[in-house]
Amino acid sequence: MKYEFSQRVKSLKPSAIREILKNSSTPGMIPLSAGNPAPDAFPYEDIRKISASLLADTPIEALQYSVTEGYAPLREHLKKYMSEKHGVGKESDEVLITSGAQQVMDLLTKTLLNEGDTVLCEAPSFIGSLNTFRSYQAKLRGIPMEADGISIEGLENALDTEKNIKYLYTIPNFQNPSGITMSLPKRKKVYELCRDHNVLVLEDNPYGDLRFAGEDLPSIKSFDQEGVVMYAGSFSKVVSPGMRVGYAIGPREIIQKMVVCKQGEDVHSNIWAQIVCHRFMTECGYEAHLQRLRDIYRRKAAVLTAAMKEHFAPLISWNSFEGGLFAWCTLPESIDMLEFIRRGTEQKACAVPGTAFLTDESEACQSFRINFSTPTDEQLREGIEILGKLAREMA
Repeated sequence: MKYEFSQRVKSLKPSAIREILKNSSTPGMIPLSAGNPAPDAFPYEDIRKISASLLADTPIEALQYSVTEGYAPLREHLKKYMSEKHGVGKESDEVLITSGAQQVMDLLTKTLLNEGDTVLCEAPSFIGSLNTFRSYQAKLRGIPMEADGISIEGLENALDTEKNIKYLYTIPNFQNPSGITMSLPKRKKVYELCRDHNVLVLEDNPYGDLRFAGEDLPSIKSFDQEGVVMYAGSFSKVVSPGMRVGYAIGPREIIQKMVVCKQGEDVHSNIWAQIVCHRFMTECGYEAHLQRLRDIYRRKAAVLTAAMKEHFAPLISWNSFEGGLFAWCTLPESIDMLEFIRRGTEQKACAVPGTAFLTDESEACQSFRINFSTPTDEQLREGIEILGKLAREMA
Protein backbone atom coordinates (compact mmCIF):
# COMPACT_ATOMS: atom_id res chain seq x y z
CA MET A 1 0.00 0.00 0.00
CA LYS A 2 1.18 3.51 -0.80
CA TYR A 3 0.97 5.98 2.07
CA GLU A 4 0.35 9.69 1.72
CA PHE A 5 1.57 11.74 4.66
CA SER A 6 0.14 15.09 5.70
CA GLN A 7 1.83 18.30 4.61
CA ARG A 8 2.53 18.94 8.30
CA VAL A 9 4.82 15.92 8.71
CA LYS A 10 6.21 15.37 5.21
CA SER A 11 9.21 17.58 5.77
CA LEU A 12 9.88 16.50 9.37
CA LYS A 13 13.03 14.55 10.12
CA PRO A 14 13.78 12.35 13.12
CA SER A 15 15.32 14.24 16.03
CA ALA A 16 19.07 14.24 15.52
CA ILE A 17 19.57 13.78 19.25
CA ARG A 18 17.17 10.83 19.42
CA GLU A 19 19.01 9.21 16.55
CA ILE A 20 22.39 9.88 18.15
CA LEU A 21 21.10 8.53 21.47
CA LYS A 22 20.68 5.17 19.76
CA ASN A 23 24.48 5.14 19.51
CA SER A 24 24.72 5.87 23.24
CA SER A 25 23.31 2.42 24.00
CA THR A 26 26.02 0.70 21.96
CA PRO A 27 28.19 -1.37 24.30
CA GLY A 28 31.29 0.58 25.31
CA MET A 29 29.97 3.93 24.01
CA ILE A 30 30.69 6.95 26.21
CA PRO A 31 27.36 8.84 26.31
CA LEU A 32 28.50 12.46 26.01
CA SER A 33 25.47 13.05 23.78
CA ALA A 34 22.74 12.29 26.30
CA GLY A 35 20.90 14.75 28.52
CA ASN A 36 19.73 12.40 31.23
CA PRO A 37 19.93 13.18 34.94
CA ALA A 38 22.79 11.50 36.78
CA PRO A 39 21.84 8.02 38.03
CA ASP A 40 22.51 9.05 41.64
CA ALA A 41 20.16 12.05 41.28
CA PHE A 42 16.95 9.98 41.34
CA PRO A 43 15.04 9.95 44.66
CA TYR A 44 13.89 6.40 44.01
CA GLU A 45 13.48 5.41 47.67
CA ASP A 46 11.08 8.29 48.31
CA ILE A 47 9.19 7.52 45.10
CA ARG A 48 8.94 3.83 46.10
CA LYS A 49 7.55 4.71 49.54
CA ILE A 50 5.08 7.26 48.17
CA SER A 51 3.87 4.82 45.52
CA ALA A 52 3.48 1.98 48.02
CA SER A 53 1.48 4.18 50.36
CA LEU A 54 -0.65 5.54 47.54
CA LEU A 55 -1.53 2.12 46.14
CA ALA A 56 -2.18 0.70 49.62
CA ASP A 57 -4.34 3.54 50.93
CA THR A 58 -6.01 5.33 47.99
CA PRO A 59 -5.35 3.25 44.86
CA ILE A 60 -8.40 4.44 42.93
CA GLU A 61 -7.15 8.04 43.17
CA ALA A 62 -4.06 7.02 41.20
CA LEU A 63 -5.78 4.65 38.77
CA GLN A 64 -8.98 6.46 37.82
CA TYR A 65 -9.48 9.14 35.17
CA SER A 66 -8.74 12.67 36.34
CA VAL A 67 -9.30 16.24 35.16
CA THR A 68 -7.40 17.65 32.19
CA GLU A 69 -6.09 20.67 34.12
CA GLY A 70 -4.13 18.38 36.44
CA TYR A 71 -4.17 17.05 39.99
CA ALA A 72 -5.68 19.91 42.01
CA PRO A 73 -3.38 19.67 45.07
CA LEU A 74 -0.30 19.75 42.81
CA ARG A 75 -1.62 22.74 40.86
CA GLU A 76 -2.41 24.65 44.03
CA HIS A 77 0.95 23.85 45.59
CA LEU A 78 2.84 24.86 42.44
CA LYS A 79 0.93 28.12 42.25
CA LYS A 80 1.86 28.97 45.85
CA TYR A 81 5.42 27.62 45.69
CA MET A 82 6.34 29.30 42.40
CA SER A 83 4.82 32.62 43.49
CA GLU A 84 6.52 32.69 46.89
CA LYS A 85 9.92 31.34 45.83
CA HIS A 86 10.30 32.70 42.28
CA GLY A 87 7.71 35.46 41.92
CA VAL A 88 6.08 33.47 39.11
CA GLY A 89 2.33 33.69 38.68
CA LYS A 90 -0.20 36.45 39.27
CA GLU A 91 -3.93 36.40 40.02
CA SER A 92 -4.65 36.47 36.29
CA ASP A 93 -2.46 33.38 35.70
CA GLU A 94 -3.44 29.72 35.80
CA VAL A 95 -1.52 26.45 36.15
CA LEU A 96 -1.83 23.52 33.74
CA ILE A 97 -0.11 20.17 34.38
CA THR A 98 1.32 18.67 31.19
CA SER A 99 2.99 15.48 30.00
CA GLY A 100 6.47 16.93 30.35
CA ALA A 101 7.42 20.51 29.50
CA GLN A 102 7.62 19.48 25.84
CA GLN A 103 3.83 19.38 25.80
CA VAL A 104 3.71 23.03 26.88
CA MET A 105 5.49 23.93 23.63
CA ASP A 106 3.09 21.77 21.65
CA LEU A 107 -0.11 23.03 23.27
CA LEU A 108 0.85 26.68 23.10
CA THR A 109 1.83 26.35 19.44
CA LYS A 110 -1.39 24.51 18.61
CA THR A 111 -3.35 27.20 20.45
CA LEU A 112 -1.75 30.29 18.87
CA LEU A 113 -0.09 29.42 15.59
CA ASN A 114 -1.47 29.39 12.06
CA GLU A 115 0.54 27.88 9.22
CA GLY A 116 3.31 30.26 8.20
CA ASP A 117 3.24 32.34 11.39
CA THR A 118 6.62 33.23 12.88
CA VAL A 119 8.29 31.91 16.01
CA LEU A 120 11.41 33.71 17.20
CA CYS A 121 14.02 31.39 18.71
CA GLU A 122 17.46 31.67 20.19
CA ALA A 123 20.09 30.34 17.80
CA PRO A 124 21.10 27.71 18.70
CA SER A 125 18.11 26.29 20.61
CA PHE A 126 16.63 23.04 21.91
CA ILE A 127 15.95 20.66 19.03
CA GLY A 128 12.83 19.15 20.63
CA SER A 129 11.08 22.51 20.73
CA LEU A 130 12.28 23.48 17.25
CA ASN A 131 10.80 20.28 15.83
CA THR A 132 7.51 20.98 17.60
CA PHE A 133 7.34 24.41 15.99
CA ARG A 134 8.23 22.90 12.61
CA SER A 135 5.45 20.33 12.94
CA TYR A 136 2.93 23.21 12.91
CA GLN A 137 4.64 24.67 9.85
CA ALA A 138 5.92 27.73 11.65
CA LYS A 139 8.46 30.07 10.13
CA LEU A 140 11.48 29.97 12.45
CA ARG A 141 13.61 33.08 12.86
CA GLY A 142 16.82 32.47 14.79
CA ILE A 143 18.25 35.23 16.99
CA PRO A 144 22.01 34.95 17.66
CA MET A 145 23.24 34.15 21.15
CA GLU A 146 25.88 36.25 22.91
CA ALA A 147 27.90 35.53 26.05
CA ASP A 148 25.12 36.99 28.23
CA GLY A 149 22.13 35.67 26.30
CA ILE A 150 20.08 36.52 23.25
CA SER A 151 21.23 39.41 21.05
CA ILE A 152 18.99 42.37 21.89
CA GLU A 153 19.90 44.03 18.59
CA GLY A 154 18.95 40.86 16.73
CA LEU A 155 15.69 40.58 18.67
CA GLU A 156 14.75 44.21 17.96
CA ASN A 157 15.45 43.73 14.28
CA ALA A 158 13.31 40.59 14.11
CA LEU A 159 10.44 42.21 16.01
CA ASP A 160 10.54 45.16 13.61
CA THR A 161 10.77 43.18 10.38
CA GLU A 162 9.05 39.81 10.77
CA LYS A 163 5.34 39.37 10.08
CA ASN A 164 2.81 37.52 12.25
CA ILE A 165 5.14 36.80 15.17
CA LYS A 166 3.29 34.67 17.72
CA TYR A 167 5.96 34.32 20.40
CA LEU A 168 9.62 34.34 21.34
CA TYR A 169 10.95 31.00 22.64
CA THR A 170 13.77 31.37 25.16
CA ILE A 171 15.65 29.21 27.68
CA PRO A 172 17.14 31.89 29.97
CA ASN A 173 18.94 29.59 32.44
CA PHE A 174 21.84 27.36 31.33
CA GLN A 175 20.43 27.24 27.84
CA ASN A 176 20.29 23.96 25.97
CA PRO A 177 22.62 23.60 24.10
CA SER A 178 24.85 26.62 24.77
CA GLY A 179 24.84 26.59 28.57
CA ILE A 180 24.50 30.39 28.49
CA THR A 181 22.48 32.25 31.13
CA MET A 182 20.69 35.43 30.11
CA SER A 183 21.77 38.48 32.13
CA LEU A 184 19.30 40.43 34.26
CA PRO A 185 19.38 43.55 32.03
CA LYS A 186 18.64 41.40 28.98
CA ARG A 187 15.77 39.61 30.76
CA LYS A 188 14.15 42.96 31.50
CA LYS A 189 14.77 44.23 27.96
CA VAL A 190 13.35 41.04 26.39
CA TYR A 191 10.19 41.47 28.44
CA GLU A 192 9.84 45.14 27.56
CA LEU A 193 10.45 44.64 23.84
CA CYS A 194 8.00 41.75 23.52
CA ARG A 195 5.39 43.58 25.59
CA ASP A 196 5.70 46.68 23.43
CA HIS A 197 5.43 44.62 20.22
CA ASN A 198 2.49 42.56 21.53
CA VAL A 199 4.50 39.34 21.24
CA LEU A 200 4.23 36.57 23.83
CA VAL A 201 7.34 35.17 25.55
CA LEU A 202 7.54 31.39 26.02
CA GLU A 203 10.02 31.01 28.89
CA ASP A 204 11.30 27.43 29.13
CA ASN A 205 13.06 26.78 32.44
CA PRO A 206 13.90 23.08 32.95
CA TYR A 207 17.37 23.76 34.40
CA GLY A 208 16.82 26.77 36.68
CA ASP A 209 16.96 24.73 39.91
CA LEU A 210 20.31 23.22 38.87
CA ARG A 211 22.45 26.32 39.53
CA PHE A 212 25.64 25.21 41.28
CA ALA A 213 27.62 28.47 40.98
CA GLY A 214 26.91 32.19 40.84
CA GLU A 215 23.76 34.03 41.87
CA ASP A 216 20.14 33.21 41.05
CA LEU A 217 18.44 35.56 38.60
CA PRO A 218 14.71 36.35 38.49
CA SER A 219 12.72 34.70 35.75
CA ILE A 220 11.27 36.78 32.93
CA LYS A 221 7.84 35.68 34.13
CA SER A 222 8.47 37.40 37.47
CA PHE A 223 8.32 40.79 35.67
CA ASP A 224 5.01 39.95 34.03
CA GLN A 225 2.16 42.30 34.93
CA GLU A 226 0.45 42.36 31.53
CA GLY A 227 0.06 38.68 30.62
CA VAL A 228 3.06 38.64 28.27
CA VAL A 229 4.86 35.47 29.47
CA MET A 230 3.99 31.76 29.38
CA TYR A 231 6.28 29.88 31.78
CA ALA A 232 7.16 26.21 31.19
CA GLY A 233 8.46 24.19 34.14
CA SER A 234 9.32 20.53 34.55
CA PHE A 235 10.02 17.79 37.08
CA SER A 236 12.12 15.90 34.51
CA LYS A 237 15.52 17.20 35.61
CA VAL A 238 14.77 17.40 39.34
CA VAL A 239 12.67 14.27 40.02
CA SER A 240 12.31 11.96 37.01
CA PRO A 241 12.09 12.42 33.24
CA GLY A 242 10.33 9.07 32.88
CA MET A 243 7.34 10.28 34.90
CA ARG A 244 6.66 12.97 32.25
CA VAL A 245 5.28 15.72 34.50
CA GLY A 246 5.63 19.34 33.45
CA TYR A 247 3.56 22.45 33.91
CA ALA A 248 2.60 25.75 32.35
CA ILE A 249 1.94 28.97 34.27
CA GLY A 250 0.43 31.68 32.14
CA PRO A 251 -2.52 33.91 31.27
CA ARG A 252 -5.79 32.18 32.17
CA GLU A 253 -7.33 32.92 28.77
CA ILE A 254 -4.54 31.06 26.96
CA ILE A 255 -4.38 28.21 29.48
CA GLN A 256 -8.10 27.57 29.01
CA LYS A 257 -7.60 27.08 25.27
CA MET A 258 -4.57 24.86 25.92
CA VAL A 259 -6.77 22.70 28.16
CA VAL A 260 -9.19 22.16 25.28
CA CYS A 261 -6.30 21.17 23.02
CA LYS A 262 -4.91 18.81 25.67
CA GLN A 263 -8.28 17.08 26.00
CA GLY A 264 -7.89 15.99 22.38
CA GLU A 265 -4.28 14.86 22.87
CA ASP A 266 -4.12 12.75 26.03
CA VAL A 267 -7.19 13.60 28.18
CA HIS A 268 -4.88 14.24 31.15
CA SER A 269 -1.30 13.60 32.21
CA ASN A 270 -0.34 10.52 34.25
CA ILE A 271 -2.24 11.00 37.52
CA TRP A 272 -0.06 8.59 39.54
CA ALA A 273 3.02 10.61 38.58
CA GLN A 274 1.29 13.89 39.44
CA ILE A 275 0.37 12.65 42.93
CA VAL A 276 3.91 11.36 43.48
CA CYS A 277 5.36 14.76 42.47
CA HIS A 278 2.98 16.55 44.83
CA ARG A 279 3.78 14.32 47.79
CA PHE A 280 7.49 14.46 47.05
CA MET A 281 7.40 18.27 47.05
CA THR A 282 5.37 18.48 50.26
CA GLU A 283 6.59 15.51 52.31
CA CYS A 284 10.18 14.64 51.37
CA GLY A 285 12.37 17.69 51.97
CA TYR A 286 12.22 19.10 48.45
CA GLU A 287 14.66 21.96 49.03
CA ALA A 288 17.25 19.61 50.55
CA HIS A 289 16.81 17.35 47.52
CA LEU A 290 17.48 20.26 45.15
CA GLN A 291 20.62 21.11 47.09
CA ARG A 292 21.80 17.51 46.78
CA LEU A 293 21.31 17.71 43.00
CA ARG A 294 23.35 20.91 42.86
CA ASP A 295 26.14 19.24 44.80
CA ILE A 296 26.14 16.29 42.37
CA TYR A 297 26.29 18.50 39.27
CA ARG A 298 28.83 20.89 40.75
CA ARG A 299 31.19 17.96 41.23
CA LYS A 300 30.54 16.48 37.79
CA ALA A 301 30.97 19.87 36.11
CA ALA A 302 34.33 20.19 37.87
CA VAL A 303 35.39 16.81 36.49
CA LEU A 304 34.41 17.87 32.98
CA THR A 305 36.08 21.28 33.22
CA ALA A 306 39.35 19.81 34.49
CA ALA A 307 39.34 17.29 31.64
CA MET A 308 38.63 19.98 29.02
CA LYS A 309 41.41 22.19 30.37
CA GLU A 310 43.79 19.25 30.08
CA HIS A 311 42.73 17.82 26.72
CA PHE A 312 40.77 20.53 24.83
CA ALA A 313 42.56 23.80 25.56
CA PRO A 314 43.61 25.79 23.67
CA LEU A 315 42.46 24.07 20.46
CA ILE A 316 38.81 23.58 21.48
CA SER A 317 37.08 26.40 23.37
CA TRP A 318 33.87 26.23 25.43
CA ASN A 319 31.27 28.55 26.95
CA SER A 320 31.41 29.06 30.69
CA PHE A 321 28.41 27.67 32.59
CA GLU A 322 27.15 27.91 36.17
CA GLY A 323 24.50 25.21 36.12
CA GLY A 324 22.48 22.86 33.95
CA LEU A 325 23.78 19.73 32.26
CA PHE A 326 25.68 20.84 29.14
CA ALA A 327 28.87 22.32 27.77
CA TRP A 328 28.95 23.97 24.32
CA CYS A 329 32.32 23.48 22.68
CA THR A 330 33.72 25.06 19.52
CA LEU A 331 36.32 23.67 17.11
CA PRO A 332 38.75 25.78 15.06
CA GLU A 333 37.77 26.45 11.45
CA SER A 334 40.41 23.98 10.24
CA ILE A 335 38.42 21.00 11.59
CA ASP A 336 35.28 19.68 9.89
CA MET A 337 32.80 19.48 12.80
CA LEU A 338 30.55 16.76 11.35
CA GLU A 339 33.54 14.61 10.45
CA PHE A 340 34.89 15.17 13.96
CA ILE A 341 31.61 13.93 15.48
CA ARG A 342 31.53 10.91 13.15
CA ARG A 343 35.07 9.89 13.96
CA GLY A 344 34.51 10.51 17.67
CA THR A 345 31.53 8.17 17.62
CA GLU A 346 33.64 5.53 15.87
CA GLN A 347 36.07 5.85 18.77
CA LYS A 348 33.22 5.42 21.29
CA ALA A 349 32.93 9.09 22.34
CA CYS A 350 29.50 10.27 21.19
CA ALA A 351 28.71 14.03 21.24
CA VAL A 352 25.95 16.01 19.46
CA PRO A 353 26.76 18.15 16.39
CA GLY A 354 25.82 21.80 16.76
CA THR A 355 23.87 21.79 13.50
CA ALA A 356 21.13 19.77 15.26
CA PHE A 357 20.22 22.90 17.27
CA LEU A 358 19.99 25.42 14.43
CA THR A 359 16.80 26.76 12.88
CA ASP A 360 18.52 26.05 9.54
CA GLU A 361 20.64 22.90 9.75
CA SER A 362 22.42 23.81 6.52
CA GLU A 363 24.13 26.78 8.19
CA ALA A 364 27.82 26.50 9.02
CA CYS A 365 28.55 25.47 12.58
CA GLN A 366 31.80 24.61 14.36
CA SER A 367 30.27 23.75 17.74
CA PHE A 368 29.12 20.58 19.44
CA ARG A 369 27.33 19.78 22.70
CA ILE A 370 28.61 17.65 25.56
CA ASN A 371 26.50 16.39 28.46
CA PHE A 372 28.23 15.85 31.80
CA SER A 373 25.37 14.46 33.90
CA THR A 374 24.92 11.05 32.29
CA PRO A 375 28.49 9.63 31.98
CA THR A 376 30.42 8.41 35.00
CA ASP A 377 33.39 10.50 36.10
CA GLU A 378 35.74 8.03 34.47
CA GLN A 379 33.75 8.06 31.23
CA LEU A 380 33.88 11.86 31.22
CA ARG A 381 37.65 11.89 31.55
CA GLU A 382 38.09 9.17 28.93
CA GLY A 383 35.63 10.71 26.46
CA ILE A 384 37.18 14.16 26.65
CA GLU A 385 40.65 12.68 26.23
CA ILE A 386 39.49 10.80 23.10
CA LEU A 387 37.92 13.92 21.56
CA GLY A 388 40.89 16.12 22.46
CA LYS A 389 43.33 13.69 20.87
CA LEU A 390 41.12 13.43 17.77
CA ALA A 391 40.96 17.23 17.41
CA ARG A 392 44.73 17.50 17.55
CA GLU A 393 45.05 14.79 14.89
CA MET A 394 42.51 16.50 12.60
CA ALA A 395 44.04 19.94 13.08
